[in-house]
Amino acid sequence: MKPSILPGLLAALLGMALPASAAESATTSAIAAARAQYPAMVEWRRDFHRHPELGGHETRTAAAIARELRALGLEPRTGIARTGVAAVLRGGKPGPRIALRADMDALPVEEATGLPFASTVRSTYRGQPVGVMHACGHDLHVAILLGVARALAERRQELAGEVMFVFQPSEEGPDEPGARFGARLMLDEGVWKDFRPEAVFGLHVWSALQVGQVGFRSGPLLASADEWALTVRGRQTHGSRPWDGVDPITVAAQILLGTQSMIARQVNIASTPVVLTAGQFNAGVRFNIIPDEAKLVGTLRTFDPAVREDVIARFGRIASDYAHAAGATAELEVVNNAPATINDPQLARRVLASLQAAAGAENVVEMPLQTIAEDFSQFANEVPGAFFLVGTTPAGQDPAQAPINHSSHYAPDEAALEHGAKAMLQVVLDYLGGAPG
Repeated sequence: MKPSILPGLLAALLGMALPASAAESATTSAIAAARAQYPAMVEWRRDFHRHPELGGHETRTAAAIARELRALGLEPRTGIARTGVAAVLRGGKPGPRIALRADMDALPVEEATGLPFASTVRSTYRGQPVGVMHACGHDLHVAILLGVARALAERRQELAGEVMFVFQPSEEGPDEPGARFGARLMLDEGVWKDFRPEAVFGLHVWSALQVGQVGFRSGPLLASADEWALTVRGRQTHGSRPWDGVDPITVAAQILLGTQSMIARQVNIASTPVVLTAGQFNAGVRFNIIPDEAKLVGTLRTFDPAVREDVIARFGRIASDYAHAAGATAELEVVNNAPATINDPQLARRVLASLQAAAGAENVVEMPLQTIAEDFSQFANEVPGAFFLVGTTPAGQDPAQAPINHSSHYAPDEAALEHGAKAMLQVVLDYLGGAPG
């Protein structure tokens, strides 16, 4: 285990965020508090990793979070969006209101890391038996935010402002397509009803960056995520006599290939990236029976709302025309799970300065557009938001060869806990201290 870098960080930050007269008296207690955070974050992370829970079912995780927040003297609200938790830390001085968010849910992935604290949990996802794993790093997100909460709570009297800690369920999507979930559901259920922040901040661990690196960009960063379902209905017949029926499998395959040609030939992907992917193709029950129906399910990723609408319209026309030509029918349903994550340009200038101070300017990477998506964007559409990526690939390993987030082999370097907490603390204390952008 590496020695914690948080004590030195908070000592430095206190000098930046507080008047000189207050900095010296606050530094001693801050260093003592921060020195304990890294071991605690590792312990939390490993416990959450060993006991992952799918979205909407994070009951054990939520209870553990609420218990830790109560131990800090906070009064957490629980049960928001089923399992979400939120708590407000009020500083000893007047100042801005901000929110920090971490997501809690795991994925339906069977773990293959071989770690001593690897998950062996089994569950059911959309009717299918699955393994459950924190394959995206949300266990680190929760541990980092708990560490930040504890470090800030231990010096609350010196803080100028109020901080809401938001622990969100179901970032990976709903139990069933079209259901309200995650950040949107927390907002709909009033998580900010009595506490509306002026800014919201979040982070995500990311295998494509080295430990110690932080990824950021102003404006669009992460894509919008749509979940689409295409149902093609034909007419069942014997596999040896396809002319006696209408083959929905062939039609569905033609539609899928048509969408790829559409993306390549009809959309200006030099202006804004677009990705349309099928993740499931379900049809039939037997090798020699052409079924009545075939179903494709997939995702659409875009960065521009107008482009998104255009692509969906083109998809619908392609599906209808191919089906009509074959004597079949096609029905396309599209549900938006997350808008694009866009870092507010004015806020981004301030956050960039904080990240450079925390990680070193040479370790802050300007990210290209990322086609991953995050429903943090729901919060950032309500108030100005800033979201950054924290590297997890250890030194000496090529990030391009490291298991990526959502892989059954994803095993982030736990040093990312320190770097993530350091970066978020810098952002918070700079903002509450009024550091200019």
